[in-house]
Amino acid sequence: MLKYNFDRVFKARGIDRPFTFLVQSGFSDNFATKIKNNRVNKIPLNLLEKLCIKIACTPNDFLEWSPDDKNNLEQTHPLYELKRRNEKISGLTKSLTSLSLDKLEEIEKLINEK
Repeated sequence: MLKYNFDRVFKARGIDRPFTFLVQSGFSDNFATKIKNNRVNKIPLNLLEKLCIKIACTPNDFLEWSPDDKNNLEQTHPLYELKRRNEKISGLTKSLTSLSLDKLEEIEKLINEK
C-alpha cells in the first residue's frame, strides 16, 4: 500500500511544529491540518511542488510503500525504493544539535568533500 508520511520529512528537517511552519509558509490552515495529521489522500500538484520547495525535498520523500500479501513483486521492483525502515532521523537531529561548533564544522567539511 502506498501512503504519505510527512512526519519523517519534518523530523529530518528539524520542524517540530509542522502546522505552524506550513501556515507561516503560506499554506491554508485546512491544508496544514491535513498534512500535520497525515490525513491526505491526494495533493494538488501545485501544492505538492510548493511543499517540496519549502522543505527542500522531492515528492518521493513523502511517499512510503508497504507491500501486502497480494503483491508478489521482486525485490528489484522500483517500489521497494519507497519501502521505509524504522529510521531514527530525530535521534540524528538531536545528536547534531548537541555537538560543539568545531565538530559541526568538521562534519560539514566531510559532507562538502563528498
